[in-house]
Amino acid sequence: MTRFLVPGEPNLAQTWWERIVAGFAHAPSPHVTSTELAMVVLLAVAVSLPRLTWRYFGLLATVTHELGHAFAALTTGQRLGGIRLGLDHSGTTTTFSRSRASAAWSTFWGYPVPAVVGAVMVWCGFNGWGPAAMSVGTLILLASFLFLRNGTGLLITAAAVLAAALLVLFVPPVFNGHVMIVLGLALLVAAVRDLGKLANVHLRHRDRITTSDAYLLARATSVPAAVWIILFAAVVAAAWWFAWQPMAPVFTALFGHVISPP
Repeated sequence: MTRFLVPGEPNLAQTWWERIVAGFAHAPSPHVTSTELAMVVLLAVAVSLPRLTWRYFGLLATVTHELGHAFAALTTGQRLGGIRLGLDHSGTTTTFSRSRASAAWSTFWGYPVPAVVGAVMVWCGFNGWGPAAMSVGTLILLASFLFLRNGTGLLITAAAVLAAALLVLFVPPVFNGHVMIVLGLALLVAAVRDLGKLANVHLRHRDRITTSDAYLLARATSVPAAVWIILFAAVVAAAWWFAWQPMAPVFTALFGHVISPP
């Protein structure tokens, strides 16, 4: 049976765009129970640590990592040559700069960015800005198509955009905050995992060290790679501290006593 759209009847694209625009309005803060939050933490660990789930979720962390490089480059006036992504979680962002400081700035903002984005997602989820975070994230993913330079990158990003579009279309706005908390915590855990992989490259797999952002920063600045790894870890730790603030009262109710921030 052929179905024709009646004039004035909204289609999926129109509904999607209306929800993207509507998402920028402040929504009521979701009620997150201690039991739900404990389950969310377990879910974040489940998608970020086991190899089976990390094979897929880790691709989102890679996209976020490379977009961090790209955004940092654009903020310092660098020319962005393009982004390439691989199914093995590899990624390359090519930028052109005449300033060592600008190049170092864009190189730095790779590993810490999933944690920073995750912390912002968690904060937005708890404070009624979950729909806005979902709208902004979807639009950023769409804009990233302009900078992708390989088919695999297009495929990975298209899958992320599709997932984001489905969330926008089929998740009621009242649940968007909960979704952002889940995704944000998963990215925070992913950032810790990626830092562990980076440290492992420098300690045990030095044959792959030329792919390390810390190595590239050390070559560009003469500051040891270990210092850059410590700085990455400091930003990730700060992101966890920031995300912990709205979670602390909920966990206090779960354990029955005050938990001090880490």
